[in-house]
Amino acid sequence: MTRMARMFTLAIATLAGCAGLDSTSSTAQESHSWGGYHWARTSNPFTVKTGSNVSSAWSSYLTTTISDWSKSTVLDMTKVAGGSNANCSATAGRVEVCNSTYGNNGWLGIASISITGGTHITQGTVKLNDTYFNTAQYNTSAWRNLVSCQEVGHTLGLDHQDTNFTNANLGTCMDYTNDPSTNQHPNKHDYDELVTIYAHADSSTTVGLTAATTLEAGDSPAEWGEVVSSSQDGRGEMYLRAQGNGDMVLTHVLWVPGREHGRQQ
Repeated sequence: MTRMARMFTLAIATLAGCAGLDSTSSTAQESHSWGGYHWARTSNPFTVKTGSNVSSAWSSYLTTTISDWSKSTVLDMTKVAGGSNANCSATAGRVEVCNSTYGNNGWLGIASISITGGTHITQGTVKLNDTYFNTAQYNTSAWRNLVSCQEVGHTLGLDHQDTNFTNANLGTCMDYTNDPSTNQHPNKHDYDELVTIYAHADSSTTVGLTAATTLEAGDSPAEWGEVVSSSQDGRGEMYLRAQGNGDMVLTHVLWVPGREHGRQQ
């Protein structure tokens, strides 16, 4: 692997009181590829192993998520024994999904992907924050399905179809909302986008790699490094943490209003 491997992390902050991003600046996307990032492979369909490091409270939701994304015509996901630890460290060539009480830090879930060669995903992690899912507001099937589905979708190379919390639901888990009732699963546009992302063949594969970057994104600004860009209102930020050997971690964070930079309410 190149020493310039990079990790991008998208923090999903859909918490109580986050009435949503400005409706004037977030609309449904015709294309919602996440920067062109994708698993390198030589043919379709390919299979992404998904390590289950979740408790019994999450197991059935992860099974549903894996089944949903496996309906794609270009890829399958298969649930395997988790290979991670309490920090949800990544495993090369696959996705690890974890849950824990990560704290009152402003996010429900985080999806991380490590990148090599400019666009090729080498490993992914999903963290589900039980600090919020243990509360009455978020301990529902709808919220668990939406966040599990959305975060795993990011590890396949998908971005959000829409980032407005208050407009009409699009009927997909890749849509921000304050009402997850009809946004619990992928929709046709998600499957069509995966076909577009994986329409080409690569000359090599990153699926099933045995070695990848050892950098981890962490859970807080203190672990993400320096702010390298910020939206005008501070609710969207990019962080950079560099390592002496040329590896680096880029962390993209979408904060709940009032929680910019992870500050306490």
